[in-house]
Amino acid sequence: MNTLPTRLPALTRRQGLALGLLGLVGTLSACGKQDEAPPAPSDIIAGLSCDLDGMLLADYPGPKGQILYVGESKPHWFCDTVELFNVLLKPEQQRAVRIAYTQDMAQADWEIPRGHWFDVRQGFYVLGSKRQGSMGPTIASFKEQAAAQAFAQAFGGKVLAFAALKPDMVDLSGGAQQDSRM
Repeated sequence: MNTLPTRLPALTRRQGLALGLLGLVGTLSACGKQDEAPPAPSDIIAGLSCDLDGMLLADYPGPKGQILYVGESKPHWFCDTVELFNVLLKPEQQRAVRIAYTQDMAQADWEIPRGHWFDVRQGFYVLGSKRQGSMGPTIASFKEQAAAQAFAQAFGGKVLAFAALKPDMVDLSGGAQQDSRM
């Protein structure tokens, strides 16, 4: 037995127009947010400093990072990937992250890293290598897994995808104390 009405009640012209406009607004706002390309990464310029500790990014080796939060137009900078991931992976992180970038160290010069930015979620990372960053031991960042594996072969460490990184792997305790240039 069919209990559904055979005819739905007719909408008034005003009700139909209102529903149509609501649907259009919802569609347009969803398209704008989902289809909008993330902003391109910024690049390191002279005098640019780390948002956490004020260190000048250009003065130190190793990969750097930047986070662009939703509603902001300028990135927040990190002089080291350990700092970057410490902020990104905090369970209490409340600010909505639009995108975060780090550098592909297969392309960038380790001693003076410039450019070669990629979305951190797409990368592979080497933890525990012999290479030092601005805060001492660092996490080497790579866009391609093969490059991360080659780096780990040369300098030691373990290769992990972004999803495998955990907050306890990016402890900041004592990092600045190891820096003799401060």
